[in-house]
Amino acid sequence: LPAGLSQWFPALEVLDVSGTGLTEMGTELLSLPCLHTLLAKNNRLGGPGSLPKGLGQAPLARSLRVLNLSGNRFSEVPPALLQLRELRSLSLGGNRLHSIPPDIQELQSLEFLYLGGNFITAIPPELAKLPSLRYLVLCDNKIQSIPPQLAQLHSLRSLSLHNNLLTYLPREILNLVHLEELSLRGNPLVVRFVRDLTYNPPSLQELAGRTVKTRNIPYAPSDLPDSLVRYLSLASNCPNPKCGGVYFDSCVRQIKFVDFCGKYRLPLMHYLCSPECSSPYSSASQSSTSQSESDSEDEASVAAHRMQKVLLG
Repeated sequence: LPAGLSQWFPALEVLDVSGTGLTEMGTELLSLPCLHTLLAKNNRLGGPGSLPKGLGQAPLARSLRVLNLSGNRFSEVPPALLQLRELRSLSLGGNRLHSIPPDIQELQSLEFLYLGGNFITAIPPELAKLPSLRYLVLCDNKIQSIPPQLAQLHSLRSLSLHNNLLTYLPREILNLVHLEELSLRGNPLVVRFVRDLTYNPPSLQELAGRTVKTRNIPYAPSDLPDSLVRYLSLASNCPNPKCGGVYFDSCVRQIKFVDFCGKYRLPLMHYLCSPECSSPYSSASQSSTSQSESDSEDEASVAAHRMQKVLLG
């Protein structure tokens, strides 16, 4: 960037240096107190020193609202960007990112996050701690699963997950009450059904915890060590309405299709407390499975009425 930029344009609000072959942005940026939009797409940024030191403490950190660094060479999200606490829009598409740092949760004002066209394999649960996020673009990556915590993104309007490696969706995705657009095309879940019934036998601690919970055995915090009190508070209810059981760490992962938008059947992940809950040889289990699937379809039907676009192909 040219020297003296802040002296020539002290009130500069928008700066577009896209497609200029930049390999670094100098310290002149730091003294632009009015800059709210910085576009630096399609350059060669990404090496050491690409961003000026002290970015998080500069006046720019308080004024910047929109930052677009798509089409560069970043292999990780620069830690300095996570100090731009007033950012509303961050674009890092078409870089070389392999992960999303958990500290992404520091960008509490973020409304738009574009990370498409990278090599990201997993979504950290911390991403769900962005209360204002409305548009999340993670298309064209290598993501294999969606953390159920993503359902905490109550402001989310659009979720783009096309062209990844998803084979199922967490049941909790139906809790995204404001979601209007969900893009899933180009994922294995659209063309094949995956079932996983791996089950690790419960530990003695879990068996005891299940007994305490299912039989409503009374206890007070003073009766047990703090670690056991915390453990008992982590019990999850089995979604099988005929079961009434609970589980802690040991559960059956089961993928089931549910109707969506009256046209598609999406595989959603369910967690059951034991293999008996899904066994076809138990009449009670059989009826409960049918009931559970019916309940899931009802939930999906509600979600379908809410959705405006579900892009599967």
